[in-house]
Amino acid sequence: MSTNAHSHRQAPAPKIGARNTRQRAAVVDVLQKIDRFASAQSIYQELLDSGQKVGLTTVYRTLQTLAEIGAVDALNSDTGETLYRHCLSDRHHHHLVCTSCGRSEEIEGGPVEQWAKDVAASHGYTLSGHDAEIFGICGNCQKQS
Repeated sequence: MSTNAHSHRQAPAPKIGARNTRQRAAVVDVLQKIDRFASAQSIYQELLDSGQKVGLTTVYRTLQTLAEIGAVDALNSDTGETLYRHCLSDRHHHHLVCTSCGRSEEIEGGPVEQWAKDVAASHGYTLSGHDAEIFGICGNCQKQS
């Protein structure tokens, strides 16, 4: 095999990961299209509606893998369900999420950042991470009520 064969290999698409499969690309496309936090079930339904042939188990595995590599944001909703959204930013952030329509805003942690460090330190821990999500009803959904 010539050395040129390796030099023409394309790098994986950003925010998809090294195993750029058709199913993974389809999940990412759906997440970008719906542009809100959504459950694995609703992402799966969107895939079916768009004619994609992918199993529900594959959707769950793909979302878990994408969350592990930071390609999607995952959060537990106020009902305890895991929701996913394509990640808009590589920096540390939190979310303000509408519990009615699923719209979300990426927000800075502000005082939460220092509070997390202080709480960890006061219990003898070194902070390795934290999550803080805020749930409410967005202005558009309030107007429709």
